[in-house]
Amino acid sequence: MKKTILTGIRPTGNLHIGHYFGAVKSWVNLQDEYNSYFEIADVQALTDNFDNPKKVRDNVYELAIDLLSVGIDPKKATIFVQSKIPEIAELTVYYSNLVTMARLYRNPTVKTEIAQKKALFGNEGESVTYGFVGYPVSQAADITAFMGEAVPVGEDQAPILEQDIEIVRTFNSIYGDTLKEPKQLTPENVCKRLPGIDGKNKMSKSLDNYIGIDEEPSIMFEKSMRIPDSCLEDYFRLTTDIDTNTYKDWINTDIVDAHRKFAREIIKMYHGEDFIKDAEDKYNAKANKTLSDNIDTIKFNGNLPILLIDLLNDLKIVSSKSEGRRLIEQNGISVNQEKENNIDRIITKDDFKDGFIIIQKGKKVFLKVMFE
Repeated sequence: MKKTILTGIRPTGNLHIGHYFGAVKSWVNLQDEYNSYFEIADVQALTDNFDNPKKVRDNVYELAIDLLSVGIDPKKATIFVQSKIPEIAELTVYYSNLVTMARLYRNPTVKTEIAQKKALFGNEGESVTYGFVGYPVSQAADITAFMGEAVPVGEDQAPILEQDIEIVRTFNSIYGDTLKEPKQLTPENVCKRLPGIDGKNKMSKSLDNYIGIDEEPSIMFEKSMRIPDSCLEDYFRLTTDIDTNTYKDWINTDIVDAHRKFAREIIKMYHGEDFIKDAEDKYNAKANKTLSDNIDTIKFNGNLPILLIDLLNDLKIVSSKSEGRRLIEQNGISVNQEKENNIDRIITKDDFKDGFIIIQKGKKVFLKVMFE
């Protein structure tokens, strides 16, 4: 007979890649091995979204669609909404008598989350609500309401499960051997902790440092380019199947181009290859606009088309055609955010879509070239 597992996710937005690689990807495999219950935890989501219940309500259905889209099968597993099971709320009340506020405050996961939500709970947590501090009690109710025997959790949620087990033991010591004591289930080959694109915290919707799996490809591309250089290796390792030596070589050779390769990989994964070019073009246009407003401008009064190497020399961007040739061959020249390694590259009017092009020399020299 299959054992029962229960785990959940908060409907505060659509799934992001941290959710997928850190949890949901493994759920798809676990549903074949276990009697599986996957909870959309709308009541828990209200603990730090109490001032915006519409956000939570609207995202219940969106999250359900996301779960179905990535492979959760209703024929194999049960997806349910927390607020629709009144027994969970009842158990939460009973369990709240079995744990002290001091114990709740000592939970390292809760302490970390309170510190991350200063705007909501105050710099020292002085405005934190009972509901938020006590959400581990609600999680204990979730698990025991379905007699969960195992709970798939990541490293950050392990202290919550430990507290849930304490509640079960206390209840059984008073009322007899009634509740099953859940075990921690750590699936293999899952991302243990994907950093957010801010490079500081775990990827989280509430911290707005995430890449959503159903975001527009152009937004995915732009967010991928914002990943801190120091985190890019983690993103390749935890979310792609690309060979380790390959992505390390990309990062060591050209970190900006490595970001682009990661962005293309993520878009291909969730949208398909056909969406990559348009997303990259939109990113380049936006990046060019930003750069054009903040860099030096020079004017080109010559004739088009013209060889790139001649343009570089005519505008004194390089000291000689020999230097231009060397830089192009070594990927040291970019035009409109694209590396140029063809010494026969011809610049045409089509390159001046907005009346200018952005030329990058090396890593630090950017010039806006206006065509007149």
